[in-house]
Amino acid sequence: MDWFTAPGPSGSADPQRFVVSLLRADDGRTAGAGVMLAAGHLLTCAHVVNDALGRHMFTTGRPARGTVMVVVHGANSTRRYAGRVAHWVAPRRLDGQGPVREDRDQEWLGDLAVLRLEVPGSEQVAVPERRRMAEGQSLRAWHATNLRSSFADVRVKTCDDVIGYVDGEPMGMPIGPAYSGGPVWWGAERAVVGIVAAHIMPPADPATGRPYAFSSQDIARRSWCIPWQRVEDELRAAGAGHLIDPLPAATDDDPAVELLTDLVEAALPSPVLRADTGRAVAERFGLAAPRDGSAPTPGEFARLLVGEPRAIAALTEVLRQDPDVVAHLLTVGPLSPTYRFLSPREYRKLHTLLDALPEQLLDRLPEMVRAALPLAASLPVDPGSAGVDALLDALECLQGDSRASADGQDVRVPALLRVVEYVAVLGSSAQRADLRLWNDGVAARLGIPRSALGERRSDAGEWAAAVASTGGPARLLAHVVRADGDRFRLRIWCDEGAGPRQVPSDGGATYSGTEAAGELLRVLESLYRNDHEGRRPLVEVLVDRAGLNLPIDEWECFGPDGVVPGVLGAEYPVVVNCPELLRRNERFLPDWRRRWRQLDTGTSLRFDDAAAQPREVYGTLLDRLDAVRVSVDVPPRPRDEIVQVCLAMGVPVVVWDRSGSGGSAAVEHISRVATRRLPEGVRSYRAKSVHGPEQFPGRPVLAWADADRTVPQLQLSEPQETR
Repeated sequence: MDWFTAPGPSGSADPQRFVVSLLRADDGRTAGAGVMLAAGHLLTCAHVVNDALGRHMFTTGRPARGTVMVVVHGANSTRRYAGRVAHWVAPRRLDGQGPVREDRDQEWLGDLAVLRLEVPGSEQVAVPERRRMAEGQSLRAWHATNLRSSFADVRVKTCDDVIGYVDGEPMGMPIGPAYSGGPVWWGAERAVVGIVAAHIMPPADPATGRPYAFSSQDIARRSWCIPWQRVEDELRAAGAGHLIDPLPAATDDDPAVELLTDLVEAALPSPVLRADTGRAVAERFGLAAPRDGSAPTPGEFARLLVGEPRAIAALTEVLRQDPDVVAHLLTVGPLSPTYRFLSPREYRKLHTLLDALPEQLLDRLPEMVRAALPLAASLPVDPGSAGVDALLDALECLQGDSRASADGQDVRVPALLRVVEYVAVLGSSAQRADLRLWNDGVAARLGIPRSALGERRSDAGEWAAAVASTGGPARLLAHVVRADGDRFRLRIWCDEGAGPRQVPSDGGATYSGTEAAGELLRVLESLYRNDHEGRRPLVEVLVDRAGLNLPIDEWECFGPDGVVPGVLGAEYPVVVNCPELLRRNERFLPDWRRRWRQLDTGTSLRFDDAAAQPREVYGTLLDRLDAVRVSVDVPPRPRDEIVQVCLAMGVPVVVWDRSGSGGSAAVEHISRVATRRLPEGVRSYRAKSVHGPEQFPGRPVLAWADADRTVPQLQLSEPQETR
């Protein structure tokens, strides 16, 4: 392709300009650096992204939400872009046994993140050449601020294709904090050979954190990098290989090339028309096109259309005034294996709309995909584990369903447009309108009748109504009150959907934890066996304020054969509910009901400041009336106060770790679970803790106050009465 030229890796640019700065969300200071991997995609370390988003440095979970601000440095100016995680390779220990321990592990694997940047097609960002790292190379790194004086010169001492150790020169700047994620530049070949991962600090006083006086036996100016060969291996395994392995050049073997050549020649017979149209298409991709009076040949134009996956869609936008040509392009396009039906503009707009959705709603995307595409045999990726980018790309490759139109023609609606209808129907009115307008625009360009899209829109509405009307699983309500020491009084109700009905019991009996577990598991077995959909019943434990941290989920007993244990919280989702707090603060009952109605669209809050006072929590919750979920991750004393304030003020979902002192791995893990799936998500974590307590530490508690389901009036003599 001679007339259309794409900006490729550059070895001639000032290497300092390849260093991109990532900024912290809280104070705007640099968290670390990165390097452009491909057009619109930035490579950095995962721990740099964690730091930028205010998370623990070695948090393994892919960030569910959060925009990282990125600064690209030019020769005379800087540009800022918003970056979102497109691919995530979590930091992991060399032995594979759990997360990286900051105070113990000096080496680790993974630790890569690819950010998708919202770069306009008309702007270009330099991408460097890349080479393998090898022992003996003289390299240069820069601080994330990109200051001219911040360069550090190092030499590769060892490199085993996994980790490359580099030592700095005794004079000049050493590699230190905020160099992580930045490129290491090999001047001899004018190429990047890896990225900075960590540096080894001299010994420090544990009390003050200040380095001890330097000794000749101390390590000086030693750091380690991720060699480019490992970057490539990790990214390919993470599904990002297309960013480092360029698509094969379009050849005449593509079945669409000949047809597109004839189509371009017929639709754009004039060289002037081909040149003007070619430049209009090129601008949408950031391609360069000459302005010397020349024009692309029909063959060159056709090879562009199959070489760039979204080029045919972009051309249909340019030629929208000629519906016959557009119809032919849309017919020929799917014959090429590289074809994608969204134009670059539509693709960017869809991501912008999805980025604006609440976390709880976007977390339900896998559920919406399965509901929208019930007949899809399989997807190229797992909807439950793939990132949004990978899932959308997979959906775009599916042709979708088809139905006969009024005139008897087969009308096929792409799978992605159908899924967008299901996303829209659960959003707010403004979000629903924006997504439907986007869908209408794409469908109109593709020539899909409004009636066909309207049928899919109606399907989505019926699904949403069914989801809203379907009750939750059967539940067992257990009122647990401490009797004496480790003995408890227990009252049980079952609710299969018609309201709580009390299970007869000896009102004066007391139970140990083991005895109570046996009694509860006996009733739960009957509920589970009678559920036609095979859903595990929810165990809702009704407690007073003093009982919020009772380890009821840990109660266990052995079955009659003495072989299989029964851990209550590992077998069934166990939540706590403290109606006492809301009843004593009835002015917040309307807030509670409103927050519950917004469970799928409301926001999540996190309190992790041990110095936070109940008054601050009170003010925050009054300011954020859309908060439906709170995570509390502080030491026990302030934790219990914060939890009770949240429950009393009508927050329906609160998560904490009753064993934690802050920085809880359990709370962090559960924070990535969609709100409606929290009972099952917490149960799953508790099950993991049974077989792997070191990998899954903590004792998570989930407070769950469902405003749509009644609980017994516990203070009445007849517990069957309900509110």
